[in-house]
Amino acid sequence: MKIPAMFAPNKTVFSFEVFPPKKTSPVETIYDTLDALHDLNPDFISVTYGAGGNAADTSTCDIASIIKQKYKIEPLAHLTCINSTKEDIDINLKRLQAGGIENILALRGDINPDLPPKNEFLHASELVSYIKAHSTFSVSAACYPEGHQDSPSLVDDVLHLRKKVECGADHLVSQLFFDNSHFYSFLERARIAGITVPIEAGIMPVTSKKQIEKMVVLCGASLPPKFAKMMQKYEHHPDALRDAGIAYAIDQIVDLISHNVDGIHLYTMNNPYLARKISESVSNLLRV
Repeated sequence: MKIPAMFAPNKTVFSFEVFPPKKTSPVETIYDTLDALHDLNPDFISVTYGAGGNAADTSTCDIASIIKQKYKIEPLAHLTCINSTKEDIDINLKRLQAGGIENILALRGDINPDLPPKNEFLHASELVSYIKAHSTFSVSAACYPEGHQDSPSLVDDVLHLRKKVECGADHLVSQLFFDNSHFYSFLERARIAGITVPIEAGIMPVTSKKQIEKMVVLCGASLPPKFAKMMQKYEHHPDALRDAGIAYAIDQIVDLISHNVDGIHLYTMNNPYLARKISESVSNLLRV
């Protein structure tokens, strides 16, 4: 099933993200995570792409195929391009098609200073165009409520996002954020710019101070005072911080659903405990 078909008026799509196990672990270790997630009935599960964009790495495709064939849940396979040639992308498209995958999240990917880019794809919009021209996949893309770190302004950022949509992206998933007002302002900019495709809000529950420091560096998300106070109070109490992080994420989701957002994309970090606590807390809201 193509993901855009899941969206309907008065329905909030609810989806998860998982990532392949580390290279030192067999791909089968993802089974434990998926076994614990599948009965939560997400609308789809996205699978991140291996760091470095190695076309020989089949883990994303393997896991996406498992999600579809064994668990009967629609997968969304991430695909990055900054370190790929057109031949690499062709290999991945054929592999995903053979695995029964229908949906791809097209990303530029992080620039690795130790791995020079291939320069055949410089932007995600170019990958979106290539996939649409060479396949029948539904293509999703990323969006950034507080602007991509490489964008000089929020206006410039939304114009680049509109280009992704014009190139064929028919569904958007947002980067994480901790202040819903940033997401609502972003939605307004996107709609004014003529972007009408479904946009999901990306939510990541915080489990440790180290985790949040890393994510802030990687994606540039700002920390509102309420969040900062929570971190300061519980940073030396792991269980309390975990529970506070879950409560904060639930509070965000309740507010987002109340504002009739198109969907919620939960970054599970392969942690079924977090996913279950949050899913069970908002399940009744998703049925209204």
